[in-house]
Amino acid sequence: MRSIVKTYTLEEAKRRIERYCAYQERCHEEVRKKLFEMRMIPQAIDEIIVHLLEHDFLNEERFAKAFVRGKFNHKFWGKQRLIGELKQRQISTFNIKIGLLEITEESYISVFDMLSRKRNEQLQQEKNKFKKRKKLADYLLYRGWEGNLVYDKVKELIP
Repeated sequence: MRSIVKTYTLEEAKRRIERYCAYQERCHEEVRKKLFEMRMIPQAIDEIIVHLLEHDFLNEERFAKAFVRGKFNHKFWGKQRLIGELKQRQISTFNIKIGLLEITEESYISVFDMLSRKRNEQLQQEKNKFKKRKKLADYLLYRGWEGNLVYDKVKELIP
């Protein structure tokens, strides 16, 4: 028994991808992958991406800003993690810098302080000072916070 694969005309694919992009901000890479999954040929993929750019469905600067705001405000990621994730999505260095401007220095430090204190409270059962320091540092580094901030905060919270 053969599985039936849905095929799309160029216009059907454009409309479907317009809805895909309108639902939430997308980067070029996500759209390209989605079109590939829809079994579109490379020429059609390029034509659709040009159409999306011309009609402002696709905008990498807008994507970078939305991505940074979302991941910082909801997942509390630091700049290192944000930069890495944006690079993985093939966002230009210029657009990454613009995206990072969405975070004010005050809110960055404030969120870092809140996150490190909260995690330190969760580690109260750990009696070994060095293990506790390592767990706190590993947690903050994994979330993408800069090493100098992390190690200074660890020394401050666990003397």
